[in-house]
Amino acid sequence: MITMDTTFDVRHCETSAIDEVDFDNIAFGNVFSDHVFIMDYENSEWKKGVIQPFGPIKMSPASMVLHYGQAIFEGMKAYRQQDGSASLFRPTDNIKRFNLSAKRMCMPEVPANIFLQALVKLVGLDNDWVPSSDDASLYIRPFMFATDSHVGVRASNSYRFMIFTCPVGAYYSKPVRVKVETEYTRAAMGGTGAAKAAGNYAGSLYPTKKAGEEGYDQLLWTDASTHSFIEECGTMNAAFVVKGKLLVPATSDTILDGVTRKSAIQIAKDLGIEVEERIISVEELENAAKEGTLQEAFGLGTAATVSLMCTIGFETWDFDLPSVDSWSVAPQLKKTLENLRRGVSEDPYGWNVPV
Repeated sequence: MITMDTTFDVRHCETSAIDEVDFDNIAFGNVFSDHVFIMDYENSEWKKGVIQPFGPIKMSPASMVLHYGQAIFEGMKAYRQQDGSASLFRPTDNIKRFNLSAKRMCMPEVPANIFLQALVKLVGLDNDWVPSSDDASLYIRPFMFATDSHVGVRASNSYRFMIFTCPVGAYYSKPVRVKVETEYTRAAMGGTGAAKAAGNYAGSLYPTKKAGEEGYDQLLWTDASTHSFIEECGTMNAAFVVKGKLLVPATSDTILDGVTRKSAIQIAKDLGIEVEERIISVEELENAAKEGTLQEAFGLGTAATVSLMCTIGFETWDFDLPSVDSWSVAPQLKKTLENLRRGVSEDPYGWNVPV
């Protein structure tokens, strides 16, 4: 248990909204917990943070985030443990990545100790909102945006850092159909693909919409230069099993260093599964599909955890993955991750942080 030595102001909500929530039927991202953490950056320093009731915030129409897009975020989760307590999963990794995103977007880093204390205090305060059912968890959204009221292209001098939480169920209720994207680009070398910048996701909406009109749920993004190499799957990292070997595209400044990705790779290695982190070409993947050696394909991400693919749409044909009943790697990774995060099994890595 973390010993809190915090000077945050805490303003409790008058009436909790928790009794209005059907925890057996939680739509992802639509229900929000009682409180939110807020901390402002002004005059080159972070001010005192406050936890207050969740609700609207005031902004100037000239807030720079609305015009020049200085906004970043993270996605993380808290899980109900077998003993009834709650734990954060690998929060320090998310904090580290958040600050790398901040650096890339010319924003101030949030001191790691304050960030972690805010997470622990906020989730501890809204502990009752952490669901207990299978496939449910408390999603945590830290984010930061520019707040200068100014029109003119430059980095803002002031920022707001916030954290809210929301109970969520499964992101995908069934395996997804994905299309290899060879026209549009998620990120380019030298760009912001390795940062969780809001604009990255805005740019993905139109091609994803087009894929939806063609009967696909998500995209397999490819490199911007040649569209010859697999990068990410929708908003997740991608993973494939070919001839029993787990293949994962290597991270770069166009591929996000996902926490779930790192966790799955470590667990796979410890389970004795052969893992290769490297460049994976579309041609290699398509040939494996044609030869019948592409056995599994799935996404790895905080929201969806291990998201199974049922179909991969190549340029001229669709490949249907073998029946999930025949899969071994993805189910092992999913079960091991879930048991570890929920305290069902021992945590040999020290990834869980109790609150």
